[in-house]
Amino acid sequence: MAENCLFCGIAAGTSPSQLIEENDLAVAFMDINPATPGHLLVIPRAHSTDLREAKAEDLTAATLMAQELVTRVIDRLGADGANLLSCIGPVAWQSVFHTHLHVVPRYQDDPLKLPWIPSSGDADAIAEVAAKLKV
Repeated sequence: MAENCLFCGIAAGTSPSQLIEENDLAVAFMDINPATPGHLLVIPRAHSTDLREAKAEDLTAATLMAQELVTRVIDRLGADGANLLSCIGPVAWQSVFHTHLHVVPRYQDDPLKLPWIPSSGDADAIAEVAAKLKV
């Protein structure tokens, strides 16, 4: 547990939250700034700043919990889909520096728009970047 980490406090049960599910390695709770109705956060109990630092077993536990919750928001809330999002760094909208996954239910007519609208990319530029990322 990291000192002054809000999500560590939630994981420990010392900070208030609308807890949805928990196990030995992960905790899910409602986001207090929801993008859409049913927006959840899933965190590993163990502190890490973001998914780059998270232990594989902790990240696996959180991801499996998020998978279950995606199904739950579609089945129980009538969502038409969901976004699973991890923000890493302030420029990518991370505001709490404890690894977390956003489960954002999506509804056919919801007004939420992410800042990026997919459009066709340049195939050569994509291939150039791919070459840099390959093992």
